[in-house]
Amino acid sequence: MSKLIRRNHHSDGMDRRGFLQCMAWAGTGIIWTIEAGIPGSRALGQTASAGQNPLSFVQISDSHIGFNKPANPDVTGTLQIAIDRINGLESRPSFVLHTGDLTHGANPAEFDTVTEMLKGAHRDVFYVPGEHDTAADDGKQYLARFGGGAKGHGWYSFDQQGVHFIGLSNVMALEGLGKLGREQMAWLKDDLSGHSSSTPVVIFAHIPLWTVYPQWGWGTEDGAEALSYVKRFGSVTVLNGHIHQVMQKVEGAVTFHTAMSTAFPQPAPGSAPAPGPMKVPADRLHSVLGVADVRFQAGNHTLAIVDSPLASGSAAGAAAPQAE
Repeated sequence: MSKLIRRNHHSDGMDRRGFLQCMAWAGTGIIWTIEAGIPGSRALGQTASAGQNPLSFVQISDSHIGFNKPANPDVTGTLQIAIDRINGLESRPSFVLHTGDLTHGANPAEFDTVTEMLKGAHRDVFYVPGEHDTAADDGKQYLARFGGGAKGHGWYSFDQQGVHFIGLSNVMALEGLGKLGREQMAWLKDDLSGHSSSTPVVIFAHIPLWTVYPQWGWGTEDGAEALSYVKRFGSVTVLNGHIHQVMQKVEGAVTFHTAMSTAFPQPAPGSAPAPGPMKVPADRLHSVLGVADVRFQAGNHTLAIVDSPLASGSAAGAAAPQAE
């Protein structure tokens, strides 16, 4: 295991007011497509725009199989609802990205459960590790199950219909902020060097690559360096989990989207003494959980991400949860 991270409290220039203005309580239900190399998105259930074979995929995150506290005593049930929503999509997304924390305790039974459940999506699933998947054994079990073909502690890339996807691992040296590390950073720089600046790039990792709220470890210590390598690209999408709530940000050609969990929500930054599972009224739980069904389409160079909750027809917003 690499050395522990130094906690970094430097901000990225966004004050709390500005941050809260870009926050929204909603469920994670976006279908993404890539058409003519341009990213676009729509909420689950919306009719797709006319286009020629756009690439679409689904993001889910933070399933926490094995969690059984009052915030959600049935995480397998809510994950199953998410899988059912994926299977009901008219767009027939090509694959699923899971942005980490598949399990809560990284034990074999939990990994078995999530593996079998995601087979029900009837699509290839691409994974990156969360800290709950790796803390118990330095990620040995995660890598044995999901790390085939990956480099180091679980990073890799692949291409689909002219789009370059990069899965990063930023949880293996976790104490405070996430960290990619020198080996992975060198690999990333080399991996990107082989692609033209017109190639659409999608990066996915567990902990946000930009500084969301460093007091709670919601950011990646060397994320700014990683993002410097994609400045030359005309279309970059960065997908993360970890904070269990929707956060969106656009900087030039880079669009950031942090998905909600399929298991339980967490408090908005600074609204509680610490992060952790938040309990909402039972009839609101499905409105703060979901999947991100991701669509890229022609006509808009920036992502307009709208998250759709597991609860069909529920409002985008939700009542502020109470600390458990």
